[in-house]
Amino acid sequence: MDASSLSDHELQKKIGSRLLDVLIRAGFIAVLAALCYIVFAPFLTLMVWAIILAVTLYPLHRGLARRMGGREGLVATVVVIAGCVLIIAPTAVLLNSFGGSLHDLVGAVQQNTLDVPPPRESIRGWPIVGEKIYAFWSRAHADLPGLVQSMQPKIGELARKALAIVASIGVGLLQFLASFIVAGILMAYGEAGAKASRAIFARIIGPERGEPFARLSTATIRAVAQGVIGIAFVQAILVGLALLAAHVPWAGVLAAITLVLSIAQVPALIVTLPAIAYIWSSGDYGTGAAVAHTVALLVAGMADNILKPLMLG
Repeated sequence: MDASSLSDHELQKKIGSRLLDVLIRAGFIAVLAALCYIVFAPFLTLMVWAIILAVTLYPLHRGLARRMGGREGLVATVVVIAGCVLIIAPTAVLLNSFGGSLHDLVGAVQQNTLDVPPPRESIRGWPIVGEKIYAFWSRAHADLPGLVQSMQPKIGELARKALAIVASIGVGLLQFLASFIVAGILMAYGEAGAKASRAIFARIIGPERGEPFARLSTATIRAVAQGVIGIAFVQAILVGLALLAAHVPWAGVLAAITLVLSIAQVPALIVTLPAIAYIWSSGDYGTGAAVAHTVALLVAGMADNILKPLMLG
């Protein structure tokens, strides 16, 4: 074997060895990335919310830090505590009120003291569902305990679904609170985080476009967050006006609770459905008025489904 073929053979061996090293390292990196994703996946939504909150609230954080002597950690703690209080307090008031109303309703049904007013004859004339509603309402007026007893399987299924919905809402609120806490930690190290994000963008898409792309991403996140807050504000006004028109007690408090829950992406129906139940169970409203207020509250409670595509599209 001559010298040239020997050198080519050695070169091929070196290239193959280096390629094998690269493939082994890439395999280890892929396995490590997969393991990290498996560990991090349950917290992915939480971290995304935390980043969105941190980017959105960082201008407020910096303004407060300038007034408090540049103490970033203290300002982040104050912002997190204030945010948690604004979320927990209305939620506690709502759940306490809802729990008390539900307890009173169950007790009245069990003791046969719940007075269901008789249906009006005009309900029979409603298209398609009039006769069924009239028959069901008449039976509830005449023999509510018997009706409840006959509907035990359905009531049990509805109760399970209601508990599942309440549990999911509770998990969502806890996740939002945890995101707020993580966002406070991110804001406390905001300058270092901003430099790191700019470096990441510069590394991925180049030094010339990295800085503008980072600014664009930040502005987009803040614009969307402000749109969410604006939608929550509009929905809270609509719910408040519907509650005032229906003369539901504590309409202002319920509207404020709607605002906070809408910002936390909790459906406003959690406020409007108990109000609808109050309208129908109080006996102070005629059938037509109750139907009108019910429609208004349902529309107001689901207004975000229309406002979000229009304002955030």
